[in-house]
Amino acid sequence: MSIEMNRRSVLRTAIGVSGAAAMAPLLSACGTGGSVKAGGNTKAGLAATLPTHVPNTSIKADIPTVSFANGASTDPGFLSYPANPVATVSGIPGSGGSYTAVTPLWGTIPSPGNQFYQAVNKALGTTLTMQPANGVTYNTAIPTLTAAQKLPDWVQLPTWWNAAFEVGELAGTQLADLTPYLAGDKIKAYPNLAALPTGAWECGVWDNKLYGIPSFASGTNFAGALYYREDVFATKGIQASSITSAADMMALGKELTDAKAGVWAFDDIWTYFSPTFGVPSKFRVDGGKLVHRYETAEILEALNWHYQLAKSGYMHPSALAGDSNDAKTRFYGGKVLVTGDGTGAWNLADAQSGAAANKAYRRGALPVIAADGSSTPSIYLGSSASEMSYLSARLKPAQIKELLAVANYLAAPWGSLEYTLINYGVEGVDYTMVDGVPTATATGQKNVQQQTYPFLATCQYTVTNPGAPQITQDYCAWVAAAAKYAYKPVFWNMNIVVPGQYATADAAQAVEDTITSIYHGLKPVSAFQDAVSTWKKNGGDAVVAWYQSNILDKFGSGQ
Repeated sequence: MSIEMNRRSVLRTAIGVSGAAAMAPLLSACGTGGSVKAGGNTKAGLAATLPTHVPNTSIKADIPTVSFANGASTDPGFLSYPANPVATVSGIPGSGGSYTAVTPLWGTIPSPGNQFYQAVNKALGTTLTMQPANGVTYNTAIPTLTAAQKLPDWVQLPTWWNAAFEVGELAGTQLADLTPYLAGDKIKAYPNLAALPTGAWECGVWDNKLYGIPSFASGTNFAGALYYREDVFATKGIQASSITSAADMMALGKELTDAKAGVWAFDDIWTYFSPTFGVPSKFRVDGGKLVHRYETAEILEALNWHYQLAKSGYMHPSALAGDSNDAKTRFYGGKVLVTGDGTGAWNLADAQSGAAANKAYRRGALPVIAADGSSTPSIYLGSSASEMSYLSARLKPAQIKELLAVANYLAAPWGSLEYTLINYGVEGVDYTMVDGVPTATATGQKNVQQQTYPFLATCQYTVTNPGAPQITQDYCAWVAAAAKYAYKPVFWNMNIVVPGQYATADAAQAVEDTITSIYHGLKPVSAFQDAVSTWKKNGGDAVVAWYQSNILDKFGSGQ
């Protein structure tokens, strides 16, 4: 499995555990209930703050990035690992400084000062003492450090925990303002950082000043897709391109389902199919007024269709019962033939797991469509980055420049000499080349594969599945086709802190639970209308009004 694919899957698992939506706009609910900065940035402020984007030409991708007028840009794809990695950084970036860095780790923490860390420090010319912390308890450990004002020199703060960390309050107090070093053409001093998507930098801007350095940034961070068993479709003579409407989907359900044989057409698909009805991710703007997704006609249409699906007999009984843990097993085993999942599900590890159940296994993704079959399809872009690292405000300008030079090294393109060291370690010690693929040794599994440095800075997300180029080609082709229909959702890439008194209404858990019950066929669509009515009275109208007056009217929609 590629490191990028593995990391993307791990991050989405971690986000799911924390209870946040991986691809939602960067919105946070402040738990303090005190006076906080609302967040948001003006267009003029962003224009003056954001770094200039300069594509990296040091390494040519097999499947190059394609940019679209709608703001989407595909991520590069590589079909094989470079036989002779090239250097993208001249000389040694560091100047002999010593610093501490804290990152989350969902795995076994490597021993301090191990030989891999020593090798990296030698290449950096900087002593960077890595102090990875348990990712499961990271959201409680960091606030302890900030309360004592003992943050390390460099720290990773995942955006889904912006509320717990109160990043908006730390910006400018405990976190260094990087605007003077990276704004506009100043970033050209750090070419690998300059190559990161502009949207990713937006995720690190607070009050028109740049604080964060993105990792795992993407130009097309879609929430996911509707996947199908391409091998089964082929044996049945079904072309994915023939499915162009919600009516086609229902007809497909009838064609594929054979309950007596233990085969159903669908698993849960609400999350990834409801947008085809035009349901926005959270808000849309009509005539300058903010409209919540719950108040749109489109969500009622989507719920009606999904309720009918639940009653049709075309969904697997376990899916209707809410069992998502075995969804992949059902898909691998051919018990369901269409399922919804994140884009991180489409990789080499998936192909290997699927082949273990059926040698003919092949995953495909249905094209982006409009439910009515005639409107222009649409798919909203997710946040360009959900991993941001920050430097301490205690650092002097010379120290900040040194660590930015280190970040530039860490952000070297996929397959470069620098990337190979940071992600695989030292050849012959941490990895060996096996059939053209860097393969971890026991030492590499212990020290390198338990990743730390990439949480500080990385290159743009890269699609690669060494040894399985077809997966990369299929994935990149789907993303390129979907990107044509991409749009920026309201408040895209904006850091917004919702006051504590609105947190419950903003989460709207009771409404979300009702939606789940409806698309599982347990409650009628009228239950949604009742739930929304209650939500509006109990804070829903108030939280929408807060977004309107404090964000939309002051900062715009971010689109």
